[in-house]
Amino acid sequence: MDLWRACRLVVDTGIHAKRWNRQQAIDYLVANTPNAKEDAVKAIERYIVYPGQATAYMIGKMKILKLRETAQAQLGEAFDIRGFHDEVLKDGPVPLSLLEAKIHRWSQGLTAE
Repeated sequence: MDLWRACRLVVDTGIHAKRWNRQQAIDYLVANTPNAKEDAVKAIERYIVYPGQATAYMIGKMKILKLRETAQAQLGEAFDIRGFHDEVLKDGPVPLSLLEAKIHRWSQGLTAE
């Protein structure tokens, strides 16, 4: 799955910054992932219409993993993975800058207890 996501970053950038055509993007996914060509075609159709959509998933994942790492380091034994996930998810989708502030407040609150 990480390979697919990484390749999505490449094709999204290729399409919108490097001016790849549809077929170049499809060919890249087919050549560099184990996914079926039909999956590549559907994905490319979506990325053409929504610039940056493919990159959002990986950037979000990387940010959440970094927030988790920071909270774990700060809280040590008090870190609770379920509590962290609840905090990340409870307000639904929010900008990453707000999520960072929210997780910081959450971990500060646990430290104060």
